[in-house]
Amino acid sequence: MHNGIVFMSSSSGSFVGSFLGSFLGVRIRRLVALTFAWLACIFAPPAMAADCPGHPNALGTSRTLVVDPREHPRLGIMQYSETLPLADHEVVLTFDDGPLPRNSNQVLEILASQCVKATFFTIGRMAQSSPEGVRKLRDAGHTIGTHTQDHPLSMNRMSIERDRQEIDEGIASVKAALGADADTTLAPFFRIPGLRRADIVEDYLAAQGIQVWSTDFLADDWRHISSSRVYDLAMKRLEARGKGILLLHDIQARTVAALPRILNELKARGYHIVHVVPATTERPATPTEPEQWRSHPENVAIAQWPKIPHFIFADAGALPAPSLSDFDLRDDQPIALGVPFDRSRSPAQGVALPRETPWPQHAELPLEKAAATLPAPARSLFDMPDGLQVIPHSATSSRHAEQAGSSEHETHTKVVSADTGGSRHLTRGKRFGRGLGRHRHHGASRVARGTPPTAIGRRGPPKHLVQVKKRNV
Repeated sequence: MHNGIVFMSSSSGSFVGSFLGSFLGVRIRRLVALTFAWLACIFAPPAMAADCPGHPNALGTSRTLVVDPREHPRLGIMQYSETLPLADHEVVLTFDDGPLPRNSNQVLEILASQCVKATFFTIGRMAQSSPEGVRKLRDAGHTIGTHTQDHPLSMNRMSIERDRQEIDEGIASVKAALGADADTTLAPFFRIPGLRRADIVEDYLAAQGIQVWSTDFLADDWRHISSSRVYDLAMKRLEARGKGILLLHDIQARTVAALPRILNELKARGYHIVHVVPATTERPATPTEPEQWRSHPENVAIAQWPKIPHFIFADAGALPAPSLSDFDLRDDQPIALGVPFDRSRSPAQGVALPRETPWPQHAELPLEKAAATLPAPARSLFDMPDGLQVIPHSATSSRHAEQAGSSEHETHTKVVSADTGGSRHLTRGKRFGRGLGRHRHHGASRVARGTPPTAIGRRGPPKHLVQVKKRNV
């Protein structure tokens, strides 16, 4: 050690030097490779006239991205945490559901006119119907993936056996259409129909070394919308994100009509087309960093389907019920519901007290003054004045109840009237009876002057007043 500097021996120095050289060499070589890759992504010009004969203003394909499906088994920001490592203003075109000669051939012609390469996810049944359409994709240099055998929209609900059958048969049908070089031509890329993903499907595909493709944004070209609407959605959602995977359908006529305008607008706005191919032993994967594959949800366009949030309830339980102590009540103390709360007292357990009601409050009645029963009527209320005879209703059921002490065979009619003036009279004779009959319909009692009221005695407790008529026996 001299002047604070440590000197090493030659042997130790050579060891450290070799270690640092190897470590820094690897890091530097990797950094240089990444730098050139990024420079190629950003500054690579579109295909020139020599690359796209007859179309000097073609959009072209800016670069080819080589990916390893085993390192990144799932792609697409709409459903997964990773997507393709694209630079700003880079687009990957993908097409589903073909080949359908009527429309797919036109899509191939449009792409060829712009020297654009894309990725096609082919349905096995369509490959069986149009094997020459699959071979046209290969001959044009596009990437060919698979899209099941029959395009079921229920792979997230089917059994694993049924899912495997759809996947395996779809691959076999496309290989049969490609012929002898199918193993080297067919890419291990797969897209689930309708994007109806399921863990068991993705796990099976990953075990086979097949990469699952979702998408970054859509153009809704499978819906019943116009071609101009397809164009508007594609550009609006691409502009919102700035880059990504675009999903289209080569079997749709509206897509055929919108595609030329989409490609021209991509070129006008400075976008570049990236062609994606799988890595092989002869073609290694493009050097990338893990951060480049990670999706950033804050930059996602409003193209994805709404997702239901997953709420996590930690230590969720029932809310505590209030106890009597919360109300500060004393034992045997009545509760006056109409009396306002005492606002000078602090609320129990931080619960806000209710507001005072705007209507008038009712005071509490003292319980000790409340009568237990209603007052019973006194007997004096039913006393009858002297001289008023009341005949019980039960006496009218007997014809001889009033014959005692009388031997005369004439009709005696006794009429008792509860006259408010205090005079009561009894009249004998048949003429009164006839007069009573004439006024019966008026419901009133005839009272004649005659026998004084003292002739009428009191009987029994008060009941009610009735008419009694005597007959000859």
